[in-house]
Amino acid sequence: MKYIFVSGGVVSGLGKGITSASIGLLLKNLGVSVTNVKIDMYLNVDAGTIRPQEHGEVFVTEDGMETDQDLGNYERFTGESLLRDNYITTGQIYKTVINRERAFGYGGEDVEAVPHVTDEIIRRLENAGKNTHSKVVIVELGGTVGEYQNGIFFEASRILKLRQPKDVLQVHVTYLPFLKNIGELKSKPAQQSTHLLNAMGIQPDFLVARSEKEIDQKRKEKLAVFCNLQKTDIIDAPDLDSVYDVPEYMAKQNFGEKISKKLRLRTKKGHLLSAWKKFSLLSHQTKQEVKIAMVGKYFTTGDYKLSDSYISVIEAIKQASWNQGVKPVLEWIDSEDMENRKIDLSVYHGIIVPQGWGSRGTEGKLLSIKQAREKKIPYLGLCFGMQMAVIEFARNVARLKGANSTEVDSKTVHPVIHVMPAQAEYLAKKQYGGTIRLGSWPTVLKNGTKIKDAYERYSPDKTSPWFKKDDFQTKSTIYERHRHRYEFNNEYRKQMEKAGLIISGLSPDGQLVESIELPNHPFFVGTQFHPEYIARPLTPHPIFLAFISACKHLRG
Repeated sequence: MKYIFVSGGVVSGLGKGITSASIGLLLKNLGVSVTNVKIDMYLNVDAGTIRPQEHGEVFVTEDGMETDQDLGNYERFTGESLLRDNYITTGQIYKTVINRERAFGYGGEDVEAVPHVTDEIIRRLENAGKNTHSKVVIVELGGTVGEYQNGIFFEASRILKLRQPKDVLQVHVTYLPFLKNIGELKSKPAQQSTHLLNAMGIQPDFLVARSEKEIDQKRKEKLAVFCNLQKTDIIDAPDLDSVYDVPEYMAKQNFGEKISKKLRLRTKKGHLLSAWKKFSLLSHQTKQEVKIAMVGKYFTTGDYKLSDSYISVIEAIKQASWNQGVKPVLEWIDSEDMENRKIDLSVYHGIIVPQGWGSRGTEGKLLSIKQAREKKIPYLGLCFGMQMAVIEFARNVARLKGANSTEVDSKTVHPVIHVMPAQAEYLAKKQYGGTIRLGSWPTVLKNGTKIKDAYERYSPDKTSPWFKKDDFQTKSTIYERHRHRYEFNNEYRKQMEKAGLIISGLSPDGQLVESIELPNHPFFVGTQFHPEYIARPLTPHPIFLAFISACKHLRG
């Protein structure tokens, strides 16, 4: 098995995740089986209990691991479904080592960072490759070089390189700032971050030079001399219009072939990149705009508004829009602003209420949904967005005054959304981490519904290079990923259906409501699951395709 470690220097947020994902795509295009692993330095066991504003979106794997959002990037770029083995945190490592020590697993040895902690890191990387039957494991090291928190992971990469010198590559993503006052890129910060790596006993095999502008030859020559690299091993990575342009830009520099040569990989020319180029081209060709309101509450942190909290939803919208020949114009509506100012959403062609937790901003979401229902604006509710749609319908159509979720109001007279029975015990014991309903679960769709029609109409073309027969199924049962603790209260099912709510998807045992919709509406669908998690560039998700189609129709 081969390993590629991707580290970062100078500043965070440079795009290590996109670099790692792009490497995966380039190698897949050459016929090499790959898997991506993200290592986070946090002492958290997983990302499930971290605030979205703090860490971005929580991405859920097929087998139910709550992970960093970069795993979503990996899946979108490589088309591979990742597992819990593909996400590692400091908390996981130390928890395992300490538990093993308590069970006398080390036979009375002094337990130390080296070799015991580093060996556990390496063991997990090996498992990630074995369990996905991959030839190459691409490992993104969280944080930046020089931080004390992530040093043990760099040390593990050094030790693995020492053990398997011909099977390990180090790729360092660094930054060259552009100083406008003198009009040039400065290479010194990139040199210094490389020297920090050198001080840890690590020599990068490639330098990915991030910057606002393209790197000129003079800068490449400087980096080559002072970072101890060949000029051909410096990969130019300027800011581009879209992250989906990055693989093609790197391919023009033969990055995949250069990696394959150094790792002595057997390759063959594939067609994956050509399909990717066609998709990327769509993003630049679309002119007709559809305006979509995203009503949520995880946009703001301090004085800044962030979109990372909903990145999978955003990317799913982009993919579906470009596929439908339109350009999405997303506007963030803070649900608390909606409560205070009662914003008119009739100027939008579509409204989405994505995932969320807790009581803050819920009344603003309900006002948004009311507008979508009454003004016939296409609506898509995802997880919490479905629950809010149920509450809005209960209050204003089924006449259940004061209807709510017990998550929002524990004393509501009409708990149309309530905690799942199995979850009540976890909450009582404050067992929050990793206990909610997670991972891929089946849903049986009802015939004659919009959601069933979406899956039948928009299932991936079998000629797609990413087509997998079990990705989206045109039969009644589909599999989607979940992340929730509350559900539709079955005591209100008959009453709500009598008032006109369509329950369009159920768990196979008929006990869990998985999707709802409204009749006589262009598109009003809510899903308890997260279709955005498995939306990918070459296989846009059917639900998002149907939603964007309705938005297009409203736009005219």
